[in-house]
Amino acid sequence: MLKIEDLVVEVEGRTILNRINLEIPEGETHILFGPNGSGKSTLMMAIMGFSGYRVSSGRIFFKGEDITHLPIHERARRGIGVAFQRPPAINGLKTRDVVSLCAGQKVVDVGGLARKANFETFLDRDLNLNFSGGEMKRSEMLQLLAQSPDLVLLDEPESGVDLENVVLLGEIINELLERGVRHRKAPDTPPHRKKGTKSALVITHTGHILDYITADKGHVLYNGVLCCARNAREILQWIREYGYEECFKCAS
Repeated sequence: MLKIEDLVVEVEGRTILNRINLEIPEGETHILFGPNGSGKSTLMMAIMGFSGYRVSSGRIFFKGEDITHLPIHERARRGIGVAFQRPPAINGLKTRDVVSLCAGQKVVDVGGLARKANFETFLDRDLNLNFSGGEMKRSEMLQLLAQSPDLVLLDEPESGVDLENVVLLGEIINELLERGVRHRKAPDTPPHRKKGTKSALVITHTGHILDYITADKGHVLYNGVLCCARNAREILQWIREYGYEECFKCAS
């Protein structure tokens, strides 16, 4: 679904990401860990093609196509969706209209999607204006439900969200990724989730989102270098015990 080769990204003339190599197969959810300022959001912005994030070398492939220099709207049309950690508020633009725009040419039941996100009463309010942290996250998820992208980029979906909203966000993410629940193999075992065809890259600082979604692999980004790739829960446990710097030393 996504393949990144030797990607180097600059912001305001400074190199933030250095020779990033990453592959996310179809149907897999990958978690990106890293301390503040490590370049996690820069990687997401570069994948989406935002201005100000200059790819000085390397390539980005989406479903086999080189999209390194495509504009944002073309990447969105091809099936890449993003939810921001801090989305902007837009005065005068109604949430209902944004959701309809996200659907593109598809006919969607905006009200039905809003019910899934517990967001019906917000549809006729200006986008993110005076929304709480949890309301902004649900607004972002509602837009993604309408878009139904093949690759979902989520920047710290649990950040600034209370427990009730995190549970709901987890349910929406699983629906976005077509991860239906399988029956338990035994009464005391947690339910497993079927793998769909959609993929995701989920940025997290705390790892709390792992309690609500199924991750196929985890990665650590430290000082602009991707230094680890293994089981996401093992990485999280290692970080909690030893910190990010030890991850970098181990990979080195």
